[in-house]
Amino acid sequence: MPSLTPRELVDLVRSVFPRHPNDRALAFLVDIPRDPSRDNPPWKGRRALAFEWWSALRDGRAGIPLDAVRLYAYPDVGSNNADLPAEAYLLESAPPDEAAGLDRFGLRVAFEHIFAESQILLAPTEYSTTAPLKMAAKKFLFRAATMPGFAPSMIPALRIDYGEVARRVEALKARLDDASSADVVFLADGRLEYRMHFDLRHRTAHSSTGRFPEQGTAGNLPSGEAYIVPYEGEKGEASLTSGILPVEIEGQIVLFRVEKNTAIQVEGDGPAAEAEHDHLKREPAYGNIAELGFGVLADFGLTPCGEILLDEKLGLHVAFGRSEHFGGIVGPKNFSSPAAVIHLDRIYIPESQPRVAAASVTFVYPDGRTERVMKNGRYSIF
Repeated sequence: MPSLTPRELVDLVRSVFPRHPNDRALAFLVDIPRDPSRDNPPWKGRRALAFEWWSALRDGRAGIPLDAVRLYAYPDVGSNNADLPAEAYLLESAPPDEAAGLDRFGLRVAFEHIFAESQILLAPTEYSTTAPLKMAAKKFLFRAATMPGFAPSMIPALRIDYGEVARRVEALKARLDDASSADVVFLADGRLEYRMHFDLRHRTAHSSTGRFPEQGTAGNLPSGEAYIVPYEGEKGEASLTSGILPVEIEGQIVLFRVEKNTAIQVEGDGPAAEAEHDHLKREPAYGNIAELGFGVLADFGLTPCGEILLDEKLGLHVAFGRSEHFGGIVGPKNFSSPAAVIHLDRIYIPESQPRVAAASVTFVYPDGRTERVMKNGRYSIF
């Protein structure tokens, strides 16, 4: 299985987390299946990779430098970006394959203690921890790189020029900060045109460059995107985000009718549309348009691997659901249960949605200027 050498791992940590004087400990977080029948080979491989990386960095921690590198495991939370449990387990051996046995493998530790004692966190998990770690980082001032769904196929993305990645990402962030809206034209099956208007007022964009120099920050690794939460209407005036958002799901075109930044209706024939209709009816907060994102990694020769962690960094993506970890207002309280909390990206690249393409993306600025930043799925500003 491809991996990084111990030297590459040390260099990666030093690059991703430029040193702060109070850096003492790095913590790995891995999630363990509650139900062994839901385990899968990539998940098993990710736990094995985390153990391998923990072992290498524990032995090479003086080169970072750090006093300690620790490995924590916890029962899986069942969905992306749901809140973490109250406790995890400190391990000294390979993670088990079943959460029911965790108390036999490690020492129980409160997550608040882990956050207080760890200045750097790496989370190669099955279910994304980005939202809860972003919120906790603000309180405990650690830095965290979340790696949900990480696979050996993503290792080339850890070796690219993140200086140039950062330049492009920051250029997009500056435009998103200045823009009052974004107009996107989607083309389905090469002939059916759908339009979305994203209201970007009252919002500041985020840059995810793959480096975390500031304390109190968390985000994805690999990375390479600028993203923003469309305005959700909390300032007393309705959001102007509206239109028809086409999404290809399991080969079927599903149309989300969006008003005031919320998907209110699902159109389309087939089981995918029915499933989305049922999900939206069951969890109205799922319909929140939570993110408009712009990944740049396709320009560096990277290709999708079937995991959102990397694939969303390749191009345009739109997310549904939880947004408060990005500066929005929709969070766990808006869902029916912790397990129902979700932040789900839909990625507009040919490999993910061959029937739907982003024909154009145009930013509109407060002074009336317009700028087309993307044409036929490719950036026109770099």
